[in-house]
Amino acid sequence: MVSSIPPWWGLDSHGGWISSGGPGQKERIEYGALDMSATYAAVYSVVLPKAAQVVDPFHVISLANRALDAIRRRVQIEELGHRGRRDDPLYRARRLLLMGEEKLSPEAAERLASLLALGDPGAEVAIAYRVKERLRDFYRCADPDEAEAMLLELEHHCTKKAMPPEIRRLGRTIKNWFAKIVNFHLARVSNGPTEALNNLIKRIKRIGFGFRNFENYRIRALLYAGKPNWRVLGSIVVR
Repeated sequence: MVSSIPPWWGLDSHGGWISSGGPGQKERIEYGALDMSATYAAVYSVVLPKAAQVVDPFHVISLANRALDAIRRRVQIEELGHRGRRDDPLYRARRLLLMGEEKLSPEAAERLASLLALGDPGAEVAIAYRVKERLRDFYRCADPDEAEAMLLELEHHCTKKAMPPEIRRLGRTIKNWFAKIVNFHLARVSNGPTEALNNLIKRIKRIGFGFRNFENYRIRALLYAGKPNWRVLGSIVVR
């Protein structure tokens, strides 16, 4: 592997940029980070068939958090007949539920348990919370084989008929993307840098209320990033 070529790379849905790379560039890319998009996965399969696809951990945990919050809101309505209000137990617990368990102080953990006892008589929210935390345990696991066994057990647990429908849906997603989720433990790569770059570019576009001149847009993005290539900037002629 050539050190100047990273072993993993972000990829947009068109895949054109990678095809225009130098000789051997494709072969030197070993891993590709992506979110759970069938389009992105298809592009990787065609453009980089030898690269191991790795689902970004942020998107997996985010999916579990959304399932947890959907259950919380559904149980809230089923129990009280309305959406969350300030004094409702599950509404008061919403932020605590999304925090990592290890980040909760003893007082906060006790408060969360009390709120769930009051607002979650069927323990559906509590089950979703445990599933979310087990998924976070999967990412903290240092042994790849142990992590794979842990995720397989979680998948089987989530797809049981007794589970809330939102958790069963999460289980099916884990099953469909199982290999790509487990691949995180092969390389521990993330598409965070790509997501951050996309967010920066979109933010610049919003601030400028759109740019009709691409070069102006490009210069503004480079300046906003804080590390522009001044030699390149000086060669650009803005019309």
